[in-house]
Amino acid sequence: MAFTSLKYLSFLLISCIGFFLMPKRFKNLWLLICSYYFYISWNTKYAILMIISTIVTYLSGLLMSKYNKKNTKLLFLILSIFINIGLLIVFKYYSFIITFVNVLLKPISLSLPKTLNLLLPVGISFYTFRSLSYSIDIYRKDVSVEKNIIDYALFVSFFPELIAGPIEKAKDSLSNYKTVKKFDYSNFCYGSFLILIGFFYKLVISDRAAIIVDTVYNNLNNYINGGGLYLILSTIIFAIQIYFDFYSYSLIARGSAYIMGYDIPINFKRPYLASSIKEFWRRWHISLSTWFRDYLYFPLGGSRKGFIRAQVNTLIVFLVSGLWHGASFNFLIWGGIHGMFLVVENVVNKNKKKEKDNWFIHIIKVLITFIIIDFAWIFFRSNSINDSITIITHLFNFGMAKDLSLLGTNVLEASILLVCVVIVLILEVIGDKKDLKESFYKMNIVVRWAVYFVLLFMTIIFGIYGPGFSAKEFIYLKF
Repeated sequence: MAFTSLKYLSFLLISCIGFFLMPKRFKNLWLLICSYYFYISWNTKYAILMIISTIVTYLSGLLMSKYNKKNTKLLFLILSIFINIGLLIVFKYYSFIITFVNVLLKPISLSLPKTLNLLLPVGISFYTFRSLSYSIDIYRKDVSVEKNIIDYALFVSFFPELIAGPIEKAKDSLSNYKTVKKFDYSNFCYGSFLILIGFFYKLVISDRAAIIVDTVYNNLNNYINGGGLYLILSTIIFAIQIYFDFYSYSLIARGSAYIMGYDIPINFKRPYLASSIKEFWRRWHISLSTWFRDYLYFPLGGSRKGFIRAQVNTLIVFLVSGLWHGASFNFLIWGGIHGMFLVVENVVNKNKKKEKDNWFIHIIKVLITFIIIDFAWIFFRSNSINDSITIITHLFNFGMAKDLSLLGTNVLEASILLVCVVIVLILEVIGDKKDLKESFYKMNIVVRWAVYFVLLFMTIIFGIYGPGFSAKEFIYLKF
């Protein structure tokens, strides 16, 4: 059930109406049923994995609460982590691990079975991390044990954020599912506004950009003889595609939840305006960054054990983050690039006096940061390591005639993409210091409705969908 489908909008409408009409004691049960129906619409049999993860972490919380001795609590925490990560490894990383092991065994003529022919359960990385946050927070005494399994199961599976986040942590949001939610017209308007922006970003910008990126990245042989310009353009456009793709999902998720009175975390804060890799990760996929900070970086020692150890911990976190995104060496390298440049930043800034940059230096830093990020995106998007190497080694091999048809587009489609991106970029720069929610509520009602209709009109007219077009699924559904 794609977020940008009429089926989802119908489902959301029914879910909201049922939620607000239900008596208080049945509201969470209703949302839980809706959430499981939403997940089952993707893959029925793999819903059992989410149920297992939910039950294991729920029971681990009860047992850690009942048996307070440190070693006993640690045992239950380890069991919870082992089962959840075990499921993740089997269904997401088995083939990758076996391939790697077989490379090591090749000199002695041994090999292991290459595949279990298992499909990747959609959203498994997201709900697994959300579940584990509960077990860890219970162990740390950061959150009280949840005895109501309905409320806890809803925290794990709440449908707006089930498939691709944000990844809420138990200590920050579990209590949110205990409060009574009532219909609020302003919440409905703002939530609908976020959903509308999400549809515009996905259908008008991201899916239009995807046509160009897929044309080049899936047919590299057409561009290795003088097609460097096309490789550079498609790589820049992928940065646009993945941002608007993932951001649009987050906006639709936040909007859907907001209509029902749930204010889930903001996952993006204009990441391409960052002037350093560190700042980028404070703005990009914020919920994942904070999860790794709280549950991996700090337990590894953070910066408490010296500067060098902190850099090692940073590299470990980013390598793990790369693997979280996908079971391949491409993602490992992508994470490693970010970790390496962050370490370089830390070394350079270690003894450097902090001074506020002037506007020119700041812009240069933003551009350099974007170039690094965009270079790393090559490994994220490429179909293989060989493809990544092919792209990098031919980036500056110019010579082919400048023809937009070689990008799978034409002047009109490219112009629509460019104009939309420029307009959004200008708004992002202007709004970097402002809160979208606050600005929305300050709008005159006439202006507000005018914005609604303009966004809706542009999405209907310029959206990429309909006969002859295969709708692009959200990129992060694969993780």
